[in-house]
Amino acid sequence: MPTTLWGLPVHPLVVHLVVFLIPLVVLAALVVAVWPRARKVAAPWVLGLATLGVVSVPMATSSGEGLEKKVPHTALVEHHAELADGLLPLVAGLWLTLAVIVAVAWYSRRAAAAPRWAAAVTVVAAVLTVGASVGTAVQVVRIGHSGAKAVWHDVGTERATGR
Repeated sequence: MPTTLWGLPVHPLVVHLVVFLIPLVVLAALVVAVWPRARKVAAPWVLGLATLGVVSVPMATSSGEGLEKKVPHTALVEHHAELADGLLPLVAGLWLTLAVIVAVAWYSRRAAAAPRWAAAVTVVAAVLTVGASVGTAVQVVRIGHSGAKAVWHDVGTERATGR
């Protein structure tokens, strides 16, 4: 992945996709998990959004690794990179729980009668979706905060103004 685009680092550009998309997926997944009517209508669409989210995270990580080689190595940058490495498993877990919800609904609609296990599997998947959503949201906030802190930590201080 290129490290610059039109003279700007690619990482901040790609990160804004993740910062918009992942919270949107989290909110939509929560709606699908707790509202059965929304689950019937929106679950496949939310799974599609989650798929885009799963794809966008490695793009952000890859562009971040490229940028990391061009900026001074600091503890703040290192902390941000470590936190970012933990996002993909969370987003993938959220995707998996949504995929189970969609698959069970699809199977149940095609069966002559909904299998007895379908309701139980859906409830378990919904509970796991809520947990994965909360974990993902917390991690996105932590990553975003650490990235902003790494970039802007000395803005407005005496050291930044040269005094």
